[in-house]
Amino acid sequence: MFDGIRLRKYDVKLVIMVLTLSVIGVFAIGSAEESYQSKQMAGVIAGVILMVIVSLFNYSFILKLNWLMYLANLGLLMAVYFLGDDSHGAQRWFQIGSLRFQPSETSKILLILFFAQFIMKYKEKLNSFKVIASCVVLVVIPWALIVIQPDLSTSILLIVVFCMIMFAAGLQYRIIFGILAVIIPALLVGLYLVMSDKLPFVKSYQLDRINAWRYPEEYANSEAMQSLNSVMAIGSGQLTGKGYKNNEFTSVKNGDFISETQTDFIFAVIGEEFGFQGSVVVIVLITLISLECLSTARKAKDLAGTIIAAGMGTLIAFQGFINIGVATFLLPNTGLPLPFVSYGLTSLLSLYLGIGFVLNVRMQSKDRKMAEDY
Repeated sequence: MFDGIRLRKYDVKLVIMVLTLSVIGVFAIGSAEESYQSKQMAGVIAGVILMVIVSLFNYSFILKLNWLMYLANLGLLMAVYFLGDDSHGAQRWFQIGSLRFQPSETSKILLILFFAQFIMKYKEKLNSFKVIASCVVLVVIPWALIVIQPDLSTSILLIVVFCMIMFAAGLQYRIIFGILAVIIPALLVGLYLVMSDKLPFVKSYQLDRINAWRYPEEYANSEAMQSLNSVMAIGSGQLTGKGYKNNEFTSVKNGDFISETQTDFIFAVIGEEFGFQGSVVVIVLITLISLECLSTARKAKDLAGTIIAAGMGTLIAFQGFINIGVATFLLPNTGLPLPFVSYGLTSLLSLYLGIGFVLNVRMQSKDRKMAEDY
């Protein structure tokens, strides 16, 4: 269970970066909605404990439970469909007292762990049609359950992470290019159908968000208002920001011009209060955390470790990109949290769980010479 763990390889640098980002999140949430700050702080403490515990167990031992993880994931996603709490037209959460649990957040991590073991088992036959088809079917089932919640942004993120998993696993380039030759035209057709409101699983509010992104002037007083106010808040912070919990009359946040500032638009709070400098710090930290995960993937002792670290690096990078893209109106409005910063205990604990596995992979990594030979 603890075989192969070398504490001297504990990635303290990664831990410091994750904690720094989490602390920034706690402060930003305290300014956005003070009532959530203590919960987020408790979540960070619980997340650190979970991360440390997971990091000390041999991931190869834990991955033996991969099918249990997969079935538990499906069970939770199906349960939330029938028993979940409906909010804003989506049924994605279980309400447990004052806390909410979102299975789609844990689904991201559980699927990375599942495919790490599954592909490791069939790595010699990875490029065969049977194994590729099996992987696609196994990801489509939970993906479909997430789509019907509906949670389009998480379902897109899941596809991106799955693609990175298959690439990191060693899918041949001729297969990759063949798939791209089919997917790219399909995406263009899909985009056209979305714009034409001809896809049944795309809800009317999702189409409105896309149109608001395309034509912000026409939706300035409705669907585009949030994003436009977010851009205004970020721009008003200029270089150094207006200061933490400022009382300026011109504050977009203080005027309640942005809702859900503690979650979807937390980056707007950071931009307004800490300015360009604070925004860059957050972006750099997310980038460095992702690169550190990818660096760990290169040094992993086996394919399963490579998939875990590469999957987590992709998840953090792409989710961060989407959240910041929404806050700066580069992308249509979605519901993805900013990793380690936005309020949300399910997301926070799931990410810390994933980082715990990355630390575990690092502590069992090969020596430099062995990695170069590999």
